[in-house]
Amino acid sequence: MKGKSVETIHGLLLLAVIAVFIWSIIKPASYSSWVLEVTPAIIGLIIALLTYKRFCLTTLSYLIIAILAILMFVGGHYTYSRVPLFNWIKEAFDFKRNHYDRFGHFLKGMFGIVIREILLRKTLLTKGILFWIVTSISLAISAMYEIIEWISFIIGKGGKTAKNFLGNQGDVWDAQWDMLLTLAGTILALLFLSKLHDKLLHKELGTSAVLKKLR
Repeated sequence: MKGKSVETIHGLLLLAVIAVFIWSIIKPASYSSWVLEVTPAIIGLIIALLTYKRFCLTTLSYLIIAILAILMFVGGHYTYSRVPLFNWIKEAFDFKRNHYDRFGHFLKGMFGIVIREILLRKTLLTKGILFWIVTSISLAISAMYEIIEWISFIIGKGGKTAKNFLGNQGDVWDAQWDMLLTLAGTILALLFLSKLHDKLLHKELGTSAVLKKLR
């Protein structure tokens, strides 16, 4: 069951996220771009905080949420196409673009673990079909995000803020690459993190209904 040590870890993760959030809002490249980029992370964090007492997730799920929130705060501060470390990588390896956006979409595949936990605990789905359902939902979320970017670009009439949010850096296949990388990230997360996730479900939650599904 969830103990004080687990709650302490969750609290430290929250403090880390808040610290990066405060940093990100100080003189970003563009406040309008910042709002567009970080809004999904803020909404996700609010939901996680509001549901913490009555539907506490495992530490692995909260770690993933924290990583993805920080990823989006950094991207919002610089804009995804201008993150300094990836600009250096671009120059060092003679890449044609800043790959922070691609890296971010790959990491977003880890959210599949959070989806997996919600489905295990709130539905009748078992491990047998869970892999394919989680992968499908993760890919659907990624596709929805690409559609939102496209709609924002149309509404913004291709202005600077809209271009920063779209972040395709001249690649006509950018949306397809983003979805493919999220798909790859989801599959790898499920393959390599599911056993750890099962152990944490047992150790931190220990609910009988979930344990039966994990057998």
